[in-house]
Amino acid sequence: MLLSVLLAFAPLKPALEPLEPPGQTAKEAGASALLREAKNLRYHQRFFEAAALYRRFLTENSDPARSTEAHFWLAATLEQDQRWDEAAAAYSEFLARHPDERMLGKEARLNRVRCWGIRQGQVPGATPGLVAALADEVPEVRVAAALQLAKTRDRRAVDALQQGLGLPAYADACGLALIHLGLKPAPVSAQPSRFLVMRIHEKGKAEPVTLRLALSLARALENYLTDEQLRQARTKGVELGSLSERAASLPKGSLLFSVEDGKSSVTVTVE
Repeated sequence: MLLSVLLAFAPLKPALEPLEPPGQTAKEAGASALLREAKNLRYHQRFFEAAALYRRFLTENSDPARSTEAHFWLAATLEQDQRWDEAAAAYSEFLARHPDERMLGKEARLNRVRCWGIRQGQVPGATPGLVAALADEVPEVRVAAALQLAKTRDRRAVDALQQGLGLPAYADACGLALIHLGLKPAPVSAQPSRFLVMRIHEKGKAEPVTLRLALSLARALENYLTDEQLRQARTKGVELGSLSERAASLPKGSLLFSVEDGKSSVTVTVE
C-alpha cells in the first residue's frame, strides 16, 4: 500500500523530453539540422535563405568535414542565385581553406571560371582570374578559362584552346573559338603514351599515393612492389622488363596490371 502511494506522488518525466541521437551532442544535432534545412531550402530554390543558413553554420561550427561541405554549397548556392561575384569569392575561399579536396576542388575551379566569365569586362577581378586559371594544373580548368576569354577575343587564350582540341569534350568548342579569333585550328597529332601512372592504395587510407614514371623507367616499378605483389605480377604474365614497349602500343587510360597484398593494392595505367 505504501509503495502504491509513493509511486502515485513520484514526479513524472515529461513525455515530450527531446532525445539526442546516441553519441551526438545537442550542438552537433543543431548543426545537422541547420545543414538539412539549408539543403531543403536549396532544393526548393530558396537560394537567398539557404545561403544565409550556410553562412550561419560556418559562423557557429568548426567541424572540418562539415565545414568542407558547407563552404562548397554556400558557393554553389550563391551561383545558383546568380550572385556571381559573391559566388566566385566563396569558391576562392573554399579552395583556400580546403586545398586537398580533389573532386570538389576541380568542380569549384570550373564553377568559379564560369562566374568570372559572366562578369568579365564588368568587374576588375574577373579577367585577371580567368588569365590566372590558364595556368591551372587541371586541363579542363585551363580550357574552360580560355573559352571564356575567347568570348572577348583575348588572344591569351590561344595556347589553351589549342590544347583543348585534344580533349574530346571541348574539341568542338575550342575549334570554333579559335576560328572566332581568326585562327585556323591546328590538327592534333596522335601522341604516343608517355607516362606510366602507379597508384598505391594503402589499407586504411582514403587517398592513394600516385607516381608518374616515364616509359623508359618502367623497370623501376618493381622497387615499389612488395615480394607478394611481384609474385602476383609474374603469375599474371607481367614482364616488367618489356613493360615500356607494351605501354607504348596501348591507348591512354589502359590498365597494364593490378596487384595487391594484405597491406596495399597497386594499379598501373598508361596516361
